[in-house]
Amino acid sequence: MEQTPILTVTLNPALDFTGVVPQMGARRKLRLKETSCEPGGGGINVARAIRRMGGDAQAFAPLGGGIGTHLAELLEAEGVPMVWFGIDGQTRHSLAVHESASGDQFRFVMPGPHWPPAQSEAALEAIAEAAPRDCLVVLSGSQPPGVPDGFPAELAARLGSRRRLVIDTSGAALDAVLSGGGEARPDVLRMDQAEGDAAAGATLESVRESVDFAAGLVARRVAHVVVLARGAEGSVLVDAQGLRLLCAPPTVELVSAVGAGDSFAGGFTLALARGQPMSEALRMGTAAAAAAVTTKGTELCRGPDVERLLPQCRISEVPAG
Repeated sequence: MEQTPILTVTLNPALDFTGVVPQMGARRKLRLKETSCEPGGGGINVARAIRRMGGDAQAFAPLGGGIGTHLAELLEAEGVPMVWFGIDGQTRHSLAVHESASGDQFRFVMPGPHWPPAQSEAALEAIAEAAPRDCLVVLSGSQPPGVPDGFPAELAARLGSRRRLVIDTSGAALDAVLSGGGEARPDVLRMDQAEGDAAAGATLESVRESVDFAAGLVARRVAHVVVLARGAEGSVLVDAQGLRLLCAPPTVELVSAVGAGDSFAGGFTLALARGQPMSEALRMGTAAAAAAVTTKGTELCRGPDVERLLPQCRISEVPAG
């Protein structure tokens, strides 16, 4: 199926290790079983999810040291082409441990190497050069230490109007996006439920509250489109043309919520790249997220599962209060 190019950007990639222990405990060795190792980081996972759904995406990844080399090899083995941006220091790694006795998951995440100011500027130039005209750029994941909080806004300015920018970030970088309102704003801003509540300064109890809050962000010119996740209720979408939508997912067995957000971003972006309307992008993102929660550990959505669940995702309009 034809699609416009997609470039995903991961400023803080990681080599993700996972394993299982019967029970967590202090002052003793915890011997992991069922171990696995995967390339990770927001944008990398988005590109991998797109690949699983039959799409194409190129991954921009700053990599360094032996861990960076190993990550690149794993990504190449999955058939995801990449733009290697060399950095000083070692690419980080992370660890997710599943406790079989309780079903809980414990995640240990390293901060990543510190970036000097010149490296951030070089990355902006490299991303703009790697992104062809009319492509979709997805900036997803956390920022490493030293990267300015305003990096997403600066990237939006560098990309210009001929390339669309989807942002799914966190922390101070997300705060900077939320305080925007300038001419260089992202096309799409996605937040998970906790991030939406934090941005609102209160728990968004209902779908209507989430939609109204998203509409306020659009009105303040934070982004052309705002998507807020609501966990098992699905996701809402508001755009500058007046769309106020909820997409409810099908009921599925929750195995692991890890990877659901990246899978959503992958499905959503792939639908836009295929020329589908916002409502269908929201539906495909919802199906991808629902598919991801049925997989173990940090595994992303699987293409056949997305196709099976897509017709079960229900779009409805949320009227203004």
